[in-house]
Amino acid sequence: MAADLEWPFGELPGLEANDIRETAYEMFFMSCRSSPGFGGRSALMFHSSMWNQPQPESTSSRTKGVGMAPSSRIKRTLGLKMLNRTPSKKMASGAVSSPCPQGVAARPKRPLTSAELMRQQMRVTEQSDNWLRKTLTRTHVGHIGKRAETIILPLELLRHLKPSEFNDSREYHAWQKRQLKILEAGLILHPSIPLETPNTFAVRLKEIIQASETKILDIGENSDTMRSLSNSVVSLSWRSANGTPTDVCHWADGFPLNIHLYVTLLQSIFDIRDETLVLDEVDELLELMKKTWLILGINRPIHNLCLTWVFFQQYVSTMQLEPELLFASHAMLAELANDAKKQDRDALFIQVLSLVLTSIRGWSEKRLGNYHDYFEDGRMNLMENLLPFAVTVSSIGGDDVMLSRLTEQAIGDAVTDPTVDLMDGYIRSSVKNAFSKMAERGCQECEMNTRQDESERLIRLAKETKDLALKERGTFSPVLRKCHPVATSVAAVTLHSCYGLILKQHLTSASVLDNEIVTVLESAGKLEKVLAQLVVEDTVECEDGGKMIVREMIPYEVESTMSRLQKQWIEGRLKKGKDCLQGATESEKWNPKSKAKPYAESAEDLIKFTKETMDDFFAIRMEITEDLVHDLVNSLGSLFQDYAAFVASCGSKQNFIPVLPPLTRCRRDSKFAKLCRKVTPCKVGIEDSRGCRTSEADHPHPSMSRGTQHLYIRLNTLHYLLAYLHSLDEMLSLSRIGSLGQKHFGDKKYHNDCASYFQNACSAIREACQHVSEVAAHCLIFVDSNHIFYNSLYIGEVASARIRPTLRTLKQNLSLLCMILIDQAQPLAMREVMKASFDAYLMVLLAGGNSRIFYRSDHRMIEEDFECLKRSFCVSGEGLMSEDVVEKEAETVEMVIALMSQPTDKLIQDISVMMRKMDENGAEDMRKKQFVPPTTEQWSRSDPNTILRVLCHRNDQVANRFLKRTFQIERDDRKEGLPILCY
Repeated sequence: MAADLEWPFGELPGLEANDIRETAYEMFFMSCRSSPGFGGRSALMFHSSMWNQPQPESTSSRTKGVGMAPSSRIKRTLGLKMLNRTPSKKMASGAVSSPCPQGVAARPKRPLTSAELMRQQMRVTEQSDNWLRKTLTRTHVGHIGKRAETIILPLELLRHLKPSEFNDSREYHAWQKRQLKILEAGLILHPSIPLETPNTFAVRLKEIIQASETKILDIGENSDTMRSLSNSVVSLSWRSANGTPTDVCHWADGFPLNIHLYVTLLQSIFDIRDETLVLDEVDELLELMKKTWLILGINRPIHNLCLTWVFFQQYVSTMQLEPELLFASHAMLAELANDAKKQDRDALFIQVLSLVLTSIRGWSEKRLGNYHDYFEDGRMNLMENLLPFAVTVSSIGGDDVMLSRLTEQAIGDAVTDPTVDLMDGYIRSSVKNAFSKMAERGCQECEMNTRQDESERLIRLAKETKDLALKERGTFSPVLRKCHPVATSVAAVTLHSCYGLILKQHLTSASVLDNEIVTVLESAGKLEKVLAQLVVEDTVECEDGGKMIVREMIPYEVESTMSRLQKQWIEGRLKKGKDCLQGATESEKWNPKSKAKPYAESAEDLIKFTKETMDDFFAIRMEITEDLVHDLVNSLGSLFQDYAAFVASCGSKQNFIPVLPPLTRCRRDSKFAKLCRKVTPCKVGIEDSRGCRTSEADHPHPSMSRGTQHLYIRLNTLHYLLAYLHSLDEMLSLSRIGSLGQKHFGDKKYHNDCASYFQNACSAIREACQHVSEVAAHCLIFVDSNHIFYNSLYIGEVASARIRPTLRTLKQNLSLLCMILIDQAQPLAMREVMKASFDAYLMVLLAGGNSRIFYRSDHRMIEEDFECLKRSFCVSGEGLMSEDVVEKEAETVEMVIALMSQPTDKLIQDISVMMRKMDENGAEDMRKKQFVPPTTEQWSRSDPNTILRVLCHRNDQVANRFLKRTFQIERDDRKEGLPILCY
């Protein structure tokens, strides 16, 4: 018997197969002793062609079917062929048993009696047969007509056979122990009627059996041991369940001894020369075996059950060479199914049925639940034969039948087909096992040292899974479809689930998106399409269109998973970029990296990070949509925006503009012109004064502080980033219409009017450039150049404090500025310096304090000075600014100079008109309070505060009187020579 077919009837400790076989023959011979061939009046002769040369087939036999003999009803019923019709497969292959097994005499040419045939089939020696005949002969003396079921055969054999009849004492001792072991198994270990506790006869019998283990017992007819043995055996054998007298002794009808003995008898129907064949005399032999039923407690259902098992066991033990044995076992299952449905089933039948079905089902499920391993390489016919057999076995179980009935009652016609459910389980189990072996083999072949190894394993596993699915459809599904309508779909869904679990585990541990992950996902997507197509093709004829089976396919969601990983990748890079930006904010000193790279090192680090990110992004072999590019661009753009905000965090230009001094009337008898020749202007509050004006005029040099230079390094940095973003944006825009764009951006069309990818970042950088330029310009003019500009220009008399020295220093600063700034940053920086210079010049004219007094006649010199100031920017800029730009920015200054050229009466008239308009607009109460027009610093000829300031700085009696009378503005009474502007 195959090692993996479990013997269902348990073991008999102390008894070997040969012991059971000899006992079974002894019991069989005893039961048939009155039959022909066993000592009866006439011998039943068998003329089996298996002992002689095969005879030619007759015409009559062909008409009844090839291999079917009308003399064997059992063979005809079970579909077994006659031995004289078709040579056995085992004989044809040369794999036959020895023609004369050990202990079996050579077969004679004459016909065999039933006893001789049975003796040879059960491999019993003639010596043992002679002992049995002698014993039965001696037993019958004085007991004529005694029934076999009233004879305790082992006891009779022990009583009548003497040691002298054996070859040696060792042989007799072994024989004696066997008979005692049989009695122990039938009367003590496995009695049909349970023993009461304690039982003195059982105790005594155990003592005798234990004593026989070490020595030969003296069991002569008059010995005490024999008397004690007989008394114990007879007492135990003739018990009844209810204590009433019985006419049958119970020594061999206890389970599992009785089944062991009967199955051994049934196994004799197979030809000992070719175990795949059943004897033609099977009808007669089984009829003789029925005589043992009463002794063994066997009935028709148990006989059918044992015969079913014997056929199946023989099919398995002969390596499944003869499918007819399986068909015979399958045919017997029909009888078992009827027996199982009967209401009067006895307990032994139910017990044995469960054991047999469990064993057969276990063997079948092991193969059908792993059919990829057991039925490959041309063994599909075995699977095709086993499938209906397994279905029948599964349907016979009492629990299954009851469950089916309950289900039918509960849901009516909508009952799940048990056969389909069974096949479904086989398919899923085998596919899972095959997939697990593929996955395990992949792990063994791949060292799995790196994540790349794991990815390669999944890619290879996806291909193998697809091959397995296609093989399933082409090889196994045609067979399985006979019992399951959508066998291919079940296999495909199962494979989809198996691969999905491994894919999910792999993606769960994925921290970064790379080519390996993309390839894995692409392979998974291709596999999913193949499996889905198999399901669609297989479920075309289903009523629901395969919707139920399709629901089991939980999508891999390759696209969404890839999108999620892509976003995770972008988020990871964004976090890394923010860490880089954080490091820059903590360590950046705004020193140029080198003369060739006059920008901050942190900017180069940011651009390097951006390049690496973009290179890594496009190096991933995946379909990149424009939306995904925008996600990446927005993330990188946010870094540039944050960095631009960091660069622009350098204060405000208002921090460098001096506080406007209070409005006062100029003294008519001012002697500032004289004082300015003797006294150096006040330098209070100016941190890096360069000395007296005379020294500055004689030795002009740049006055740009290191802080201002750092501001211009910031400006260089911003323009460096802006230039890179422009180039990057151009590359991305071109890729949208080039071959790269067609590859990465799908089917979206390119529009020439599309917005810049880095539009927001570029806008933020431009705003930062504007802010930094303004701050740097005001720092340069109002702080670094304050001593030569605002604190010196036109102090005292205009003629003695002209703008020439200021312009010398300004030109030097502009030259230095052009040396520091990169070309792209110079126009904006120069323009902001010009605007700051013009603002400072306006403050000199309108908010210079009482140290500056202007006559109407001074406006000619002021016009000349301003023209020189304008020209210095056109010349120093070297084409960075056009004259139109300079003229536009100079309009306000020129407007103020024009006001300074007007007569005092005209100015007074203009401001009076403006004040009256204010009264008409509801400001009359303000005028009654001598309201002074507010300072807006938006200088213009329509601004009353601008005209008011021109009048305050005009050394004119009319102006002085008007200011005093109209606005109550006091005159500055400070002593000459004191500081005149401190802030």
